[in-house]
Parts: sequence; structure tokens; C-alpha cells
Amino acid sequence: MNRLRRLRVNETMRQLVRETRVDRSDLVYPMFVTEGENVKNPIGAMPGICQYSVDRIHEEVERVVNAGISGVLLFGIPAHKDEAASEAYNDEGVTQRAIRRIKEQAPGLLVIADVCLCEYTSHGHCGVVCGGEILNDETLPLLAKMAVSMARAGADVVAPSDMMDGRVAAIREALDAEGFKNTMIMAYSAKFASGFYGPFREAAHSAPCFGDRKTYQMDPANRREAVRECLTDIEEGADVIMVKPALAYLDIVREVTDRTDYPVAAYNVSGEYAMVKAAAANGWIDERKVVMEILCGIRRAGAKIIITYHALDAAAWLGEEERGNGGV
Repeated sequence: MNRLRRLRVNETMRQLVRETRVDRSDLVYPMFVTEGENVKNPIGAMPGICQYSVDRIHEEVERVVNAGISGVLLFGIPAHKDEAASEAYNDEGVTQRAIRRIKEQAPGLLVIADVCLCEYTSHGHCGVVCGGEILNDETLPLLAKMAVSMARAGADVVAPSDMMDGRVAAIREALDAEGFKNTMIMAYSAKFASGFYGPFREAAHSAPCFGDRKTYQMDPANRREAVRECLTDIEEGADVIMVKPALAYLDIVREVTDRTDYPVAAYNVSGEYAMVKAAAANGWIDERKVVMEILCGIRRAGAKIIITYHALDAAAWLGEEERGNGGV
């Protein structure tokens, strides 16, 4: 009789034959930076996550560095918003100043700058709006300007999340023309029009003032189109491709991983985080076990990079395991 349970007889054996592992170096931690001084604003829908002003962002960066997390993904919340998203490509904008501050504090930490207009526009959409329509081609020069501005501030990676057609090519051309040939592009390639983004929109003040984002973000029902989006971004010059959200789209993560040898990132988004936190607060689940199971599932599906608000907690738990003081 073939007894597969022999491989599960104790923790030592389980670790020895374990097929998938999550490492602290796989994790990227999203952060929100806002205008003002001495600001640390807790985000109600995301327990444990805060908005920081530039003068206080070092507090969270220190925790990230000490945790052994590879990088941070920055989202900026400007004081001024307009239809042209002018603060997005202002070299003295809040995100640009935060990037410089982080690089001064932690030069080796990977800094990824989100590139999208939604946090910077008065209407909250990810592109230029005319007559209620979100314009594709007119948005591309603004995204390119924003990416260059972030690179100039010191970002290692720019991450276009807008889902405009052709934006990766436009950004790559602009970066190369300005001498930023080594600045990487992590494209939100398969970003779906999801219901899991609600807490983020509270955190980033980025909810659209009218309509929705279904004309540019992907239909959740479309698997093959997601693969085409990823392959198109690779052709246009993306260095890393991303699937967002993660949990309801693990099949997409696996298929994209199987179809390309490029690094794949998965974004464990705000709504996914909030559900775990809410259930844990009510005593319905063991937070540590569930979080580590989720991260393992994302990694098992093929993602090399996991962007998650759980990163700090997960890194601490992984550190305990490395020291032999715990288990998943």
C-alpha cells in the first residue's frame, strides 16, 4: 500500500518535502504617503495600515528594512488635484519627495512607484476625461511624464496601473530618452475591474466621481484576454508583469506563469486584506494561519513577487519559523 501520510509524519519531514515556500524576499509592502507634517492617519477599512506624511515615512521604512522585505510600492495622495493630474509629474510632488527620502534612508530598498493618474485627478479616473469618456491616447504622454518624474526622484521601478493601451511602450520610450534605461517597468498587465478595491480607494482618495472603470480595467470573466494583455506588455518592454487582484485570479497567475518566463507579480489587494482582518477580529479565523496559507497559495500559483499589506506581519512570522520558534 502506498502510504503518502508517511511524508507528513512530523514537522521535520513536512519541511523536508515541502514543494512551495514563501520567503521574506518575495514580499513587497504597499505604502501611502500624504501631504502635511507629522501625519500618521490610520485607514479605517485596513487595520494596521496608515497614511504617512513624508517627514514620518521613515518610521514605516525602518520596519520594512528590519523585517527583510524586498521593497515598497508607493502611492501618493496630493493636496491639490486637477483634471490634468499635474501633481503626478511634479518633481516636487508628494510621491517624488517620499522616494528621495526613502532612498536617503535605505538605499538598498527597492522602491516601486505606482504610475496612474487616479489619485491626482479631480475626477478620480485613471486617464484624461472629455465628455464623460476616458481618453486612451491623450493619457499616454501624462503617464510617461509621471514615470520619468518618479525615475528622476530615484524610483527603481515604475508600475503603470492605469490599463491604457500602449502605456508600457510610451513609458519605456520616455524613460530611455531621458537616460533611465535601467529603470524597470512592473506593469499591472491583467488588472481586473474588481470589487476588492474598496478599502484602497478610501486609503488613496481615488474613487471615481462618476461612472466606473470597466471601460479600461479588465472584465473579471476573461481569462484568455488577460494572457493577451500580459504578452502585449512584454512586447512593449515590461520587465515584470502583474495580476491584480490575487485570490480570485490565481488561475490567471498560473496560466501567465506557464505562458512566459518573465517574472510574475500578484497583488493581494486591500479588500482581500480587509476580509482577513475583519474575520480575525471577530475570532472566526486564525489570522496567522490564514495569511500564510494565502501567501503560499499565491506563490504556488506561480507568482514570484507578492505585493501584500500583510507583508510586515508575514515577515515576522517567517522570521520566527527560520529561528525554529513557530510553524505555519
